Amino acid sequence: MLRERFTQELKDAMRAGEKRKLATIRLIQSALKDKDIELRGAGKGEASDEEILAMLQKMIKQRQESATIYAENNRDELAAQENEEAAIITSFLPKQLDESEMRAAIEAEIAEQGASSMKDMGKVIGGLRGKYAGRMDFGKASGVVKEMLSG
Repeated sequence: MLRERFTQELKDAMRAGEKRKLATIRLIQSALKDKDIELRGAGKGEASDEEILAMLQKMIKQRQESATIYAENNRDELAAQENEEAAIITSFLPKQLDESEMRAAIEAEIAEQGASSMKDMGKVIGGLRGKYAGRMDFGKASGVVKEMLSG
């Protein structure tokens, strides 16, 4: 499903002459080819939508970190470029859970896993990753899980 969307968006960007979007989608497709090659080498075939979403989130995080570094070094034009790319990549992710939805999902996962202490954190995060890949910021989620399990 996501693969077809990348191809369609690439064609649309070409027709519209959107150079930044075109270049960003090509970066996504290149990263996806690398991911597929890596998985085929491990005997797993092509990347699933969940794996693609995780890859997109990693790409967004990389661009956000780069934009911060560029901004700190007064390279505003490069920071703006990284932020544009991050926004384009984000447009491929499903709607993100808001704070209250995330907390409710975490509470449900803790109950489902029967988690009671910090040593259960890995199980809880693993369950959340399986259910909410691409829809939850796991950096924030792990902080909330820690807070709920230690409190």
